[in-house]
Amino acid sequence: MNRAGLLLALAGFGIACWVVWQQDLAAVGGLLASAGIVGLMLTALSHIPAMVLNAQAWAMLMPRHGRPGLPGMVFQVWVREAVNALLPVGRVGGELVCYRLLRRQGMRAAPAAGGLIADVALSLVSQLLFALLGLALLAMAGAALGWGALAGGLLLGAACAGGFIAALRAGLIGRAVTVLNRLAQDRLAGLAEGARRLDTYLRRLWARPRALLACTAWQFAAWLAGGLEIWVACWALGVPISVADALMIEALIQALASAAFIVPGALGVQEAGFVGLAVLAGLDPAMGAALAVTRRFRDVVLYLPGLLAWAWAERASAPPVTAR
Repeated sequence: MNRAGLLLALAGFGIACWVVWQQDLAAVGGLLASAGIVGLMLTALSHIPAMVLNAQAWAMLMPRHGRPGLPGMVFQVWVREAVNALLPVGRVGGELVCYRLLRRQGMRAAPAAGGLIADVALSLVSQLLFALLGLALLAMAGAALGWGALAGGLLLGAACAGGFIAALRAGLIGRAVTVLNRLAQDRLAGLAEGARRLDTYLRRLWARPRALLACTAWQFAAWLAGGLEIWVACWALGVPISVADALMIEALIQALASAAFIVPGALGVQEAGFVGLAVLAGLDPAMGAALAVTRRFRDVVLYLPGLLAWAWAERASAPPVTAR
């Protein structure tokens, strides 16, 4: 853990504790007690459908021959989310870990890296669509929205997603590495060749609109499945809400967490977001704090084992040590 990541994690943890502390702790405790360990476990496990859908989306961007089956892809998503959620890696460390695991399983470098990069790029598009859905549901509920600021944020998000995809389509990765190789007097020839193969794979991928659309559709379905987790959590806490409110909360909490990608686990940001969005949905602030606690409970129950699974996979796929 680097020093900046540690400081951000500690600051976020402090803010998260402060946000919860400002609520009616007796009410928060009562809601969690009404859910019980069974309800909290059910809420945590209700995230699994979203993981399966994300695995299917990612698989659309890999060659059929050589990619893991659906259980293997779900395992990759599990490890990827666990690393990004629990470690100070700016929400990109999970991708690097999965690339390493895929390579150790025998997948060629270009499909392994290209599939991951394209999946991240398309996730920006699908999440933007999901955020738009959340804002639409919020507006339909009668919330007074600052449309100018919202339009600016959405335009910025669209520009980031579009710019990233345009850069990949233009083969800028290979071009940049080629320039570096020339400056290094051909000492980076192997890296330049790998970047060229990656650009070739991405160009072929962008020429397959059906695969790209299928990936985006599966990703959007995964975002929608995330709303199931909020709905189940509210049901377990004894305060049922509508599917529309569950989707609105999930869409906007995910947007906030992505915007705060530099903060490990979106500590503090997520807690404040849950409290604010609960109020917008007509719920008590204590309910928002309880939802935030259930989300952190999920991280412990689902993602700590994911880190252990990563360690096991690294050990299992490590090349044998031979005596000299």
